[in-house]
Amino acid sequence: MSQVIATNKKAFRDYFLSNKWECGIALKGGEVKSIRAGKVNFKDSFARIEKEEVYLYNLHIDPYLQSGHQSEEPDRVRKLLLNKKEIKKIVSYSAEKHLNIIPTKIYFNARGYAKVEIALGKGKKMFDKRESIKKRSIDRSIQRTLRSRR
Repeated sequence: MSQVIATNKKAFRDYFLSNKWECGIALKGGEVKSIRAGKVNFKDSFARIEKEEVYLYNLHIDPYLQSGHQSEEPDRVRKLLLNKKEIKKIVSYSAEKHLNIIPTKIYFNARGYAKVEIALGKGKKMFDKRESIKKRSIDRSIQRTLRSRR
């Protein structure tokens, strides 16, 4: 019973996504309240592994208006919370197959903690994007005809 706040639609369009992990995110101050209000933007966000830790770049969280003068920088680098085993697994997959680490969605789990789902993705070429658009439109037309026959 998780409450999805935002999804990275661009990631599903631009990448073939394979393995997914749920990880916590280190937040400061009013960032949690700002996320609950849905003030999150995934535009051009990505994750990178540095010194055996995973960091999330370019995740824009608007400052919470009632937090006072001590609001955090909206585009700061945030640490993702994963086990060492999970980080090693991500490193081995990404190095072996030349995959990128992409955040796909941010949500609150049943216990009320903010979580980020990251996935390994390989970039799509232009013709791959066209193929997926064609497939989606064909599926829509099939569903439309099935509904009209009922």
